[in-house]
This record gives sequence, structure tokens and C-alpha cells, in this order.
Amino acid sequence: MAALTTDTPDVKSDAPQETVTADTAPMLQVTDLHTSYGKIHAIKGISFQVNRGEIVTLIGANGAGKSTTLRTLSGLIAPQSGSILFNGSDIAGLKPHVITAKKIIQVPEGRRIFPKMTVRENLDMGAFLRRDADGIKQDMEWVLELFPRLAERINQKGGTLSGGEQQMLAMARGLMARPELLMLDEPSMGLAPVIVEVIFETIAKLQEKGITILLVEQNANLALGIADRGYVLETGDIKLTGTGKELLANEDVRKSYLGED
Repeated sequence: MAALTTDTPDVKSDAPQETVTADTAPMLQVTDLHTSYGKIHAIKGISFQVNRGEIVTLIGANGAGKSTTLRTLSGLIAPQSGSILFNGSDIAGLKPHVITAKKIIQVPEGRRIFPKMTVRENLDMGAFLRRDADGIKQDMEWVLELFPRLAERINQKGGTLSGGEQQMLAMARGLMARPELLMLDEPSMGLAPVIVEVIFETIAKLQEKGITILLVEQNANLALGIADRGYVLETGDIKLTGTGKELLANEDVRKSYLGED
């Protein structure tokens, strides 16, 4: 695999700067984030942002730090240093349940549904912090419309579902928390192409509903095709950034991640 060598450029302008307000400020602003596993420096001072209503994707080879970034954002790993501003408040180092209560929801790699619980019980678990019974009922109806297969299997145990159905359930469970920021970690992993197509069509529908999405995905072609913007990670550093279309057209990206010579 060819290595990307283009560092993210510093963009400077003499044009007047926009005043940042609550409406124009990024929903998520990560600045100089460092995270380690023991002696392994996995995330090396990365900075990126996610604006409200966007789909932003992180792409990179295995071991680049994509999943570690999500785990740090969700509180599963404590950062060594750096800031993580969500709606203007620094959440770096907060416990996972506190971050979840702020409506940052991660759908983890490998789905991790509750195999001995029914589909309905799994969905109820997604709403465990909520107390609005009517809203929970409405959202249950909505996610079952979004994923009709789950409606057909509502009383079936999660562990008996196919891999694609478990991925649908994991996403639906996340949506039951009414996320402001939905973080998806490798949603296409191990799935048949026809199911992957359904998953990505659903991600586009979620954006249309106003849900902001941070996507980590092994299929760079699909991820960049749906993303407003993307960041390319390599061994814990951001090496390149741009719109989805710009990165799809970038020669280094095409050689390294799209399998083109």
C-alpha cells in the first residue's frame, strides 16, 4: 500500500473572518488529541471538526487509529491530552455514560447487540436514559419503519439474527437514544454487498433527518461517496483532508485506499 505523504495544509486567508456563533460553530471540535494504549502512542495530536448536519468520515488502513479515535470520543479510552469540544463544552476524559447522556452515541464495530434479548428488548435498551414514554414509542415505530426486517423479527432474539440484521439492530438501538452525533464504526464489515447498500442508503436517510454522523469505514469508496468531508489517518496522524469528492479524486487516496494503480 502506498503511503500518503501530503500533510494537511494550513489554510490562511486575508478575507474577513466570520463571527462564530452557536449556530455556526462546529458541533464537534477535536484539537491536538493524543491517546495511548500503554506504550503505544495511537493518536498523535490530531485535530478535526464535524459541523452540524454533516457526514464526516475517517478513513485509513488497519491500525491507523480510526476506531481508537471513536473510542476516545465516547469515553471508552481516556485521552492523554487535547480537547474535545461538543456543543462548546469539553468532554475529554468524561465517563462513557456521561457522554452518552449528552447524545453522543457510538454504534461499535462488531455490532455488540445483546444476543439473549429480543429485538424489542435491544431497542428498549437504547432508550434506557430516556423518560419520555410517548417519544420512545414514536421512535420505536420510526426505527422499525427504517429497518422493516427488524419489525418482522421484533420478538426474535438478537443472537439468532443474520450479520446484516444485527448491524441494523445495532444502528436502530443507537437511534433510540435520539443522538445529536451518531458515530458509526465499520458498519459494512463482514456484510454482503446487498446489505451494505441498504446500510449506506439508511445513513443518507439519517442525514436527511438532521442527524450528524461521524463515520469510520473500511470501504473508502463508499464512505467518501456519501461523506460531506473526510480525513485520512495514517499511523495516528491526519495526513489529508477535503470534501468526499476531493478525496475520491486524489491520486494518493486512489492508490492507497481504492486499490487503483
